[in-house]
Amino acid sequence: MFKIGRVCIKLAGRDAGKKCVVVDVLEGKYVMIEGQTRRRKCNILHLEPLEQVLDIEKNASHDNVMKALGFEPVHTKTKAKTQKPQKGKKAPKREAKTPKVAKKKSKK
Repeated sequence: MFKIGRVCIKLAGRDAGKKCVVVDVLEGKYVMIEGQTRRRKCNILHLEPLEQVLDIEKNASHDNVMKALGFEPVHTKTKAKTQKPQKGKKAPKREAKTPKVAKKKSKK
């Protein structure tokens, strides 16, 4: 029943209610899923199989799975790397220019 390409709905966990596709069948009752969910190993008891079967290859990439499901793949923006400031010679330390106050002598 759970073959590569089977479209399912996730029933449990934080991805519950989202569509996913079986991309690999693992040992026992586990399959590898991908789609609107995170790519991860999932127990088949936590999946509701749908009638739809997609023509995808084993361990298909996220982009290929999302295109087959009819969704646009979501790409995260990467920040451009900036150069670190170069270490230069340290400037000589300056002495504080505070005026010295003379102590007043008290009369006894």
